[in-house]
Amino acid sequence: MSLSLPPISLGGNVFGWTADAVQSHEVLDAARDGGLHAIDTADVYSAWANGGHGGQSESIIGDWLAGRPGARDETIVATKVGKEPGLTGIRPATLRTALEASLGRLRTDTIDLYYAHDDDGGDLTESLAQFDAFVREGKIRAIGLSNFSAGRLEEAFAIAEREGFARPAVLQPEYSLASRDFERDLQPAAERVGIAVAPYFALASGFLTGKYRPGVEVDSARAGGQQGLLADPAALDLLDRLDAVAATHAVPVASVALAWLGAQPTVVSPIASARTVDQVAPLVAALELRLSADEVAELTAASDRIGRPA
Repeated sequence: MSLSLPPISLGGNVFGWTADAVQSHEVLDAARDGGLHAIDTADVYSAWANGGHGGQSESIIGDWLAGRPGARDETIVATKVGKEPGLTGIRPATLRTALEASLGRLRTDTIDLYYAHDDDGGDLTESLAQFDAFVREGKIRAIGLSNFSAGRLEEAFAIAEREGFARPAVLQPEYSLASRDFERDLQPAAERVGIAVAPYFALASGFLTGKYRPGVEVDSARAGGQQGLLADPAALDLLDRLDAVAATHAVPVASVALAWLGAQPTVVSPIASARTVDQVAPLVAALELRLSADEVAELTAASDRIGRPA
């Protein structure tokens, strides 16, 4: 079954981690009001902050959907399987157990987009047969693949064609102005098989919001991971260029970074999270922001210099 994703998806990885249930519901309300109608989560969110036990994000989203009349019908819900402690991998028995648990936490009968969160290196025919069964049973609408290599992506499509399985609909890789390895092999493979791309870490864990600057202290669980980019003059130059483009359009820096992604081949719906209501506004602004070809080229050229010797 085909699935049409909106230009931006709201990431749910912070729900149950840096945002509690009340804060998360406020963010979800603001996102809905602003026209963000796709939510991306995973069964493992947020095991790293909850003693190795995940499911918090799905439960928070499920409670929100159940408590808002009409929200489920107008929301595309995506979740992932394969990294939850005790339910790792994408073998059929694991998939069945994990799917039923996710359906329960999300308080829904059908998941719109169900991703293999990672490639466990096993028999893809076996795994795709189970995903296909879920589609035929009506428990999922579409299949997604996350963190797959180009070779395994193409193998998955060859198997689906050969066996008559539902084809994977969406690929979820890491991709942003600050991390462009996706372009080397995976993007050409995505173009060859014709799969839509919904990148995660679209804002480079917050760096591309512009809030991390040299000498500026930021109260964030991710602040410690920004030191490499903050020490790179080319990354700081990229921020300056993002500032200039954002000023031209009178939008936040994050909106421009997301719009750059949306202008890339195969990309349909970058994923970005919001811990507070204020952080929702840049995502909403990105829904309709379109950069000129010159602006895209200028940001691409600035990004090209990140990580290279001065």
